[in-house]
Amino acid sequence: MFISAEPIIYGLIFIGVLVLVEGLYLTVFGKSISLNNRVNRRLDMLEKGANREEVMEKLRKEMSQHMKSRKIPLYSLLASKAQKAAIAFSPRQLIMIMLGLSGVAFMGLTVGTETSLPVRAVMSVVMGVGGIYFWVNSKAKKRMSMIEEQLPDAVELMVRSLRVGHPFSSAIQIVSKEIKDPLASEFGIIADESAYGRDMGEALKDMAERIELQDLRFLAVAVSIQQQSGGNLAEILAGLAQVIRSRFRLFRRVKAITAEAQWSGKFLSGFPVFALIAINVMDPHYYDEVMDHPYFIPACLFVAGFLTLNLIVMRWLTNIKV
Repeated sequence: MFISAEPIIYGLIFIGVLVLVEGLYLTVFGKSISLNNRVNRRLDMLEKGANREEVMEKLRKEMSQHMKSRKIPLYSLLASKAQKAAIAFSPRQLIMIMLGLSGVAFMGLTVGTETSLPVRAVMSVVMGVGGIYFWVNSKAKKRMSMIEEQLPDAVELMVRSLRVGHPFSSAIQIVSKEIKDPLASEFGIIADESAYGRDMGEALKDMAERIELQDLRFLAVAVSIQQQSGGNLAEILAGLAQVIRSRFRLFRRVKAITAEAQWSGKFLSGFPVFALIAINVMDPHYYDEVMDHPYFIPACLFVAGFLTLNLIVMRWLTNIKV
């Protein structure tokens, strides 16, 4: 039985694309920017002698540059994820990297496989663009998860600071120094903007809209209401911290309850595709006798439609709104 090595080569090239972009990112911007290394990047830049205003402008540019480039064709699909991940690469750099990785994938497919030129061209573009999207999406998910986990502690630290007599601006500054990234640099930017005259509630609202996190919107609204109508901000934030922590625990509980159903859905959706690939790898001529049948193409489209419907239904069943 002949087993083709081409699917293995495709997989290895795709993994190589991911390793290349991660290595390039760490080489250009340093290990401190990696989400696996929980340091306060803003304070690290200040300790190295950078001016406070320069650091603020650099971080603000990194955090807003992607949404400003949503009008670029195809980049709109990546802009929101790249902003949530706070990718330091500019949109132009990301597009150039996509093109470069597509070229590397094309050379790898040319050397390692004997597929036709159109197939190699399409697969190389899919690997280059898909690899960047997969990498950015994984960074965004990891960063958002860390922010959700850090936020209750950050709000409680604000409450303690307010109760000992610090003003809210000082409480924000304390949070930016005491906790770690990614939330530390976000609050550090707010502290710097407040020091240069920006309204605190407005800065919090801008951060909440940029990150698109509901709990941060609650924080921004609470601070804005207190600024307009007065009241005990410490008590308001203490109640908010309890709500955020309770929501976080509820989200985790729902995620644990639906984990089995989610993995079942992924397995049921992925198994037919895996089986199709395995059949073609172990016996490339398995479908040769039926490919000329008039019902072959309609049957393939019918199966693909049911697989897509299965993905939608399984996602709908496990997407519980809290």
